[in-house]
Amino acid sequence: MSHYYPQASELQVSEWINAAEAPSLAGLSGRVVVIHVFQMLCPACVSHGLPQAALIHANFPREKVAVLGLHSVFEHHDAMTPAALRAFVAEYRLRFPIGIDRSNPNGGIPLTMHAYGLRGTPSLILLDKAGRIRLQHFGHLEDLIVGAAIGQLIAEDLPAELAKPAREAENRDGCGPQGCQPA
Repeated sequence: MSHYYPQASELQVSEWINAAEAPSLAGLSGRVVVIHVFQMLCPACVSHGLPQAALIHANFPREKVAVLGLHSVFEHHDAMTPAALRAFVAEYRLRFPIGIDRSNPNGGIPLTMHAYGLRGTPSLILLDKAGRIRLQHFGHLEDLIVGAAIGQLIAEDLPAELAKPAREAENRDGCGPQGCQPA
């Protein structure tokens, strides 16, 4: 029996913190991607979601797992500004890239939050190596459950149709999904 897992759409971000270049989901292909969606004034985000994201970032190899934060503000807009978020990120010593969900020009739910149909914060999204949504959860999940899910996704083989272009590119110029090697 084959399962259908939807392809994740790119995050709609107005600004990135802790990232020299804006990360893209397409650019993270070949890695498991963990997206923690939060608001800095959300108690469960501060006590559970962000510490969990920091633990994942600290304990899984970066070449296998990428952690992204997404600050998705749907309330208290005046208090949760980009400047306040930068201070929050520094104060809590968050080291993974954090994007600011682009606000909806018509008001209401920010664009990525709306596109993914998220119910609130904290929310956790796990993408497999092919960029498909394998878990989307509102609320807190225990660390052991999340770690096991990430481990299972790491152990899966990348589908052949997606792995082939990376192998061809590696053969052409010595560069592949893990980086470049001298010829």
